[in-house]
Amino acid sequence: MDTKSRPKRWQLRASERVAILLIGDILMAGIALFLALYIWAAGDAWMEFSIEFITDRPPLWYFFLPLFWVILLVELYDVHRASNPRETLKGIGLATLIYALIYLLIYFTSDPNSLPRRGVSVFIVFAAIFTLLWRLAYIQMFTAPHLLRRVLIVGAGNAGKTLVNIIADQLPPPFFTVGLIDDDPNKLGQKIGEVHILGSSHNLIEIIHEHHVTDIILAITGEMKGKMFQAILAAQEMGVNLSLMPQAYEEILARVPIFLLEAEWIVRSFVEKTHTSTLYQLAKSLIDFAGGLIGTMIMVAFYPLISLAIILESGFPVMFAQERLGRGGQPYKMVKFRTMERDAERDGEARMAEENDERVTKVGWFLRKTHLDELPQFINVLRGEMSLVGPRAERPQMVKHFQKEIPFYRARLLVKPGITGWAQINFGYAGTVNETAIKLEYDLYYIEHRNLMLDISIILRTVGTVLGFKGQ
Repeated sequence: MDTKSRPKRWQLRASERVAILLIGDILMAGIALFLALYIWAAGDAWMEFSIEFITDRPPLWYFFLPLFWVILLVELYDVHRASNPRETLKGIGLATLIYALIYLLIYFTSDPNSLPRRGVSVFIVFAAIFTLLWRLAYIQMFTAPHLLRRVLIVGAGNAGKTLVNIIADQLPPPFFTVGLIDDDPNKLGQKIGEVHILGSSHNLIEIIHEHHVTDIILAITGEMKGKMFQAILAAQEMGVNLSLMPQAYEEILARVPIFLLEAEWIVRSFVEKTHTSTLYQLAKSLIDFAGGLIGTMIMVAFYPLISLAIILESGFPVMFAQERLGRGGQPYKMVKFRTMERDAERDGEARMAEENDERVTKVGWFLRKTHLDELPQFINVLRGEMSLVGPRAERPQMVKHFQKEIPFYRARLLVKPGITGWAQINFGYAGTVNETAIKLEYDLYYIEHRNLMLDISIILRTVGTVLGFKGQ
């Protein structure tokens, strides 16, 4: 076997693409700020554009506008979403809308003429235009086929088939799939979808040279034979990147493949990764307290109008408390505005909410679409029973049922439930066991990877969900 190192091709990994996106966004926002200052100065009756104007006229917070803009784009630092023109346009449009609404709220609640109206509005317009142009250029330049990683999948069993099907569903593709290899002689020459099984461990190195393979994804869930192990080691020595199927699954879908994992994974890998720093825990507690306080104040402001609407349509009660399981399986009473008819569960049996559920009232439909029904949960956040971000709180009866059907289901109880979460913004409500399993994959991904930036991203994307009437 020829195992000499090959010259490196220029393929960008996900982290490198994120860095390029961030640098480009900061540059575009900086240009937008400079032009906004110039146009602001051109209409200023007191001072022309100059160093003196820049140091004297804009308040200090004005120079942080690009930073806030980049934070609002956090959803578009998902490399798959950033490679999609439609998602890019939608993300930038939503960021522009949120930016404008926040500024208008501050502007109309501040003293007259105390804020730079022209300077901010011009920045928002230019930031949106320049960022859109840059992102479209990025899609053209950095998602070209010759820049995609060339991946060979080792293993044509259930895990390999799942991965091939996932890749085929992604537009644009996250990488180019060269093919698969497997030591089962009965599989040689067959196809999975449009991907061929090219050979076995015996000719792995030849396949790498012939197809310019940059990455190998190991999708073998059972025992690996010695020949395959030696061949993969030889490939690594050549400079080929090696990753495991669960890692690729998480990178593509931002979910954990619960049906393709062995039982020991929950101890050996997952639990080890769930430990978070003291700094993150402190920051999350502060954000929960501040968010809970603000949310409770908003609930108090909306309470008279929402209460009146509920009472006029279906009478009392306005709110209801329902038992849910918190961190460690501890029960607590979750509070919500009532969105269903009274005695929605007359038989006393817990039922999952369904799409177009007949039990939902007209007012309840609006409250669910806007997520206003969840405002009372901020009281649970202040009590420490819930967090702003976490898995959806579930009823004890449903947990008992799902843990029999779905592997690792109780692992979602390792953290506090949240008002919003990674599963909620990526999948929404689940009406079946299969859909609940997909949501669990998102929940476990969040628990495994949670950090402050991910929490902020989820909160910002939740604002977009509310503004877009995407609730159920």
